[in-house]
Amino acid sequence: MSDTTRRLVYVVDDDDAVRDALSMLFRTAGLEVESYPSATVFLESCRPETPSCLVLDIRMPGMPGPVLQDELLQREIRIPIVFVTGHGDVPMAVAAIKKGAYDFVEKPFDEGYLLGQVLAALEQPNTSPAPTIGQREKLRLLSDRERDVLERVLEAKPSRRIAEELFITMKTVDFHRANIMRKLGVRSAAELFRLFLAPKPSPAAAKARMSPKN
Repeated sequence: MSDTTRRLVYVVDDDDAVRDALSMLFRTAGLEVESYPSATVFLESCRPETPSCLVLDIRMPGMPGPVLQDELLQREIRIPIVFVTGHGDVPMAVAAIKKGAYDFVEKPFDEGYLLGQVLAALEQPNTSPAPTIGQREKLRLLSDRERDVLERVLEAKPSRRIAEELFITMKTVDFHRANIMRKLGVRSAAELFRLFLAPKPSPAAAKARMSPKN
């Protein structure tokens, strides 16, 4: 099989069990997989000329995921990255989205969703989905409360914190988040962040984008 027809997934995670589980998931879907226990070992072996996707743990000893992302950007190696994160790592994942990561998936992750995002990334190996003007215009469809929730989501605040600030339940926060994503036509948290936060706007600018036009 030539490099132009291969679909390769790199899995970089220091946890042996996670690497094995992810490798099995992607191989079952017919993808070629190479797994590495560290970012350093991955850098020694990656082949940017092969269409590929990088599934990357955000926290690792030695070189964490975001540092590897920076190194790849410095070397001008364009591989779509899907970060696997813990809940507390969401602010780091948001920063990675600003720098061009394709998506991030929180642990414990849904295998079907993760596989779907990897397959989508492989179809667009050198680009990230860009938000459209139409998506931004859909902000007019959001209620005042949904805009309140969205503002805090974009600050990478967890649902519990949002609920406390708005004096509502976590279940209500999650309900509003689902409505926001549906109304804006985005399928993932990464698309939502990318819609407003890339490239790095000021908080005032992001808030201004969320204000519906009269």
